[in-house]
This record gives sequence, structure tokens and C-alpha cells, in this order.
Amino acid sequence: MKVLVCGARGFIGAALCERLERAGHHVLRGVRRIEAGDDVEIDYTRDVAPAQWDALLSDVDAVINAVGILIEDRRQTFERVHTRGPIALFDACQRCGVGRVIQISALGAQSGTTAYFRSKRAADDHLQSLSVDAYVVRPALVYGISGASASFFRSLASLPLHVLPGGGHQRLRPVHVDELAEIVERLLRGAHVDEKVVEIVGGEDVAYREMLSIYRTSLGFGPACRVSMPGWAIGLGAALLDRVPGSMLTRDTWHMLQSGSTGDPAQTQAILQRSPAGLRTFIGADASMLRDRALGAWRSPLLRGVLAVIWLWTVVSSVFLYPRADSLAMLARSHLHGGYASASFWLATGIDLVFGVMTIVRPGRRLWLAQAVVIVAYSSIIAVTMPEMLWHPFGPVLKNLPILAILLMLFSEDTAP
Repeated sequence: MKVLVCGARGFIGAALCERLERAGHHVLRGVRRIEAGDDVEIDYTRDVAPAQWDALLSDVDAVINAVGILIEDRRQTFERVHTRGPIALFDACQRCGVGRVIQISALGAQSGTTAYFRSKRAADDHLQSLSVDAYVVRPALVYGISGASASFFRSLASLPLHVLPGGGHQRLRPVHVDELAEIVERLLRGAHVDEKVVEIVGGEDVAYREMLSIYRTSLGFGPACRVSMPGWAIGLGAALLDRVPGSMLTRDTWHMLQSGSTGDPAQTQAILQRSPAGLRTFIGADASMLRDRALGAWRSPLLRGVLAVIWLWTVVSSVFLYPRADSLAMLARSHLHGGYASASFWLATGIDLVFGVMTIVRPGRRLWLAQAVVIVAYSSIIAVTMPEMLWHPFGPVLKNLPILAILLMLFSEDTAP
């Protein structure tokens, strides 16, 4: 069977292509930029008329729409990507006599409570109004190693403190992407299903707080501390982050979590002819690799944030809070007096400011090396001219050692020059 998969480079689309190719189908990968032999160029923000699809669909047996976005921008909006583009594709499928169409929608689209769900529902309803043989597949939260939401939740699970929105009692039944792909492939082959709208869920219904705990245990961590965050506070955060690129917390995702993502597993079991996998089996043998990824997702930002605070607070303290005369007196002990001391003070303050800003806006290996060199130089000068600082009970010089350790970690892990 010749199958066009739209959104072939996405998380779900890539899994579908892999499954279909293993099953012997000829897969055309619908992508925005052609990179390989079976890639075909599509663009839902451009291809909004059925006639624009005719040439591509002339000898295609089946079409799967797996295109989706979580955050809108000026070009890619829910209305264009989830509604207008798919509707044009579905109309073209009917015109060209495509044998079967499968729309990957989302569990919750039936309610239409968010802009995301409403845009999905509009395309679902239009497809069902056509005479083409079609299925609307509505999966719950989809788990996979490369999935953005799964990676996000694994990272949250790896934190020693779990912040639970509204207590974390929202119900979820995540489904593994491999089983979703298997179900879609079975539907293409003609699996007997009475309903044309198929809700796909996993084998275990859990609360959000349980999901994080299961992920944490599977990754090899001990129990985490928990704190409940009021729903209004999460809603405020979602409003502030709604348009931030890469944010997993938006108004829509918060509404989705509040609504839950669970359902009856009967349809899933009927198509798979077995019970779907449960959440506790998802991580399995990949635990060590995923543990490192989860830690890496927040470790580097945390370390960079700490460094930025240290450098910038040093500037604020030196210029506005700490007595200038005391600073100049310390410089005098390093044999710097008068204009030399003043120039050294402002030079050091400027270096601290640059390091603090660069740590935020342009981190990289050269920056970490430069910071380490400056810290070693500062520490050496103080150790020679003010040796009592070495055995001071507050350890003002020795505390540079953990900062150097942080810089070593960042230098070792960073790929930017």
C-alpha cells in the first residue's frame, strides 16, 4: 500500500513511518523541507486549496494526517495547521479517490474546550462528513522516548521536589507511541472497528502525581518531596508563558491537564487484540539513558542560573551595597592604591557584569574557561595577600572550589564554543 504520512518528521509521524515501512508499505513522507528520497513537500500554511494536493495524491492508496502544533505563532496557527490545511487535504482525498484516510486527532477534541481542541474537532467533523473511508484516531497523552511531553514529564519526575498543580489529582491514561502506530497500521489493513472515531488509551489509569512517581521510580530515583500548587497560580504561569517558544505550560496545556486524558480502553484492546501496555512498563531497559537525559534537561540551566546570580549579585553588592572604602582597603592590601585601585575596582565590576550577562544570553565553553581563569586569578591573589581568608570560618576563598567544579561540568557538557 502506498501511504502518504503528513507530519512525518514529528514525534507521532516518525513512529508511524517506521511502523508502516516495517510492515512493507511504501511510505511517502510529507514534510516541510525535503531531505531524503521518499520526502514530499507539504505545507499546511500554504496548501489550503484541494487542487494543490491533486498531483501528490494521484496514485496514493491511503493518507495519514499526523501534523500538529502545541503553540501558535504568526505563521503556524491552530486554524491553519489543524483545520484549514487538513480540510483541504481531506477534500482532495475524496476528489482523487484515496482509499482510506486516518486523522490523528487528540483525546478531548470531542469536548472542544480549548482553541487546540476546537481546531482539531473542526477537521475531525469535516472528515466525517465526507464519503471517503476514514477514521478519526484520538489518542490520550502519548509516551515515547523522543516525545516532547514525555521528555518534559521525565525531567519533572527527576527533580527532588514535585510541584503538583491542584494537588496533582488529574487522571491520565498515557498510551505508548509504538502501540498507537500499531493501531493505525491495523486500521490501514482493515481491522474491524464499528466506530469511525477511535479513542486510544493506555493500560493504566493514574493521577498526575502517580505518573511522576512511576517515572521517578522507573528512572532509579528515590521518593521525591511533594508540594501542592494552587490552580490559580498554575493558570497565571500558563498565561505568562502562553507564547514563549518551547514552553510546555500554556493556557491550552493547563486546560488539557485539568480536563484529564483518560478513557475506556475497550476500543484499544479490541484493535490490538490484547490489553495495552501500562505506564510502569514504558521506561524499562532505557532507564539509564533516560535518567541521564532527564537530569541533563534541568541540570545545565540550573547551574547557569546559579552562576549568573553570583556574578550579577557581586556587581550589585560591590556598587550599591558594600562600603566602597572597605573594597578599596582590600585592594590596598594587594598593593593597589589611588587611581590604580579605583580602576581595578571598576574593571573587576565590569568583568563580573559581562560574565553575568553572557552566562544568560550566550553561554559556551570559551565563557566557562574565561570565568575559571578569572576565579583562579582572584583566588590566587587573595591567598597570597590575605592568607587569613583561607582559614576564615565562612570560607570565602574555598567556596570558589564548587564554582570551579560547576564550570568544569558545564565546560565538559557544553557543545557551544
